Amino acid sequence: MPEKIKIIIDEKELKAELFDTECGKKITDALPIESKINEWGDEFYFSIGIKMPLDNTATTKVKAGDIGYWPPGEALAIFFGKTPLSTGQDPVPASEVNIVGRLIDSPSILKSLKGAKKVRIEKE
Repeated sequence: MPEKIKIIIDEKELKAELFDTECGKKITDALPIESKINEWGDEFYFSIGIKMPLDNTATTKVKAGDIGYWPPGEALAIFFGKTPLSTGQDPVPASEVNIVGRLIDSPSILKSLKGAKKVRIEKE
């Protein structure tokens, strides 16, 4: 069963879920997590201090609303629109990410939160 979580940015709460994969479970076990947000186009990414390898979900084909784990930065990435590598409407990560979850709320909400400095993720 996916784990229901909430992502809190600038006091705005978004509902999301983390999948029942080894990587997803390791992130769930580490909650709550607070981190400083970095932006790359319409992607928020932030260090979570968890070291995991790429797994069988690893891909560069993501959609707005996907949550990925990016091993080189030990980071979570939340995709909500085009990134610098996009050629169409879909985001494209800098390199492969493990797909570990997805937003339940609309990813477009994140566009209004660009410039935010901190994120907190906790179990719902």
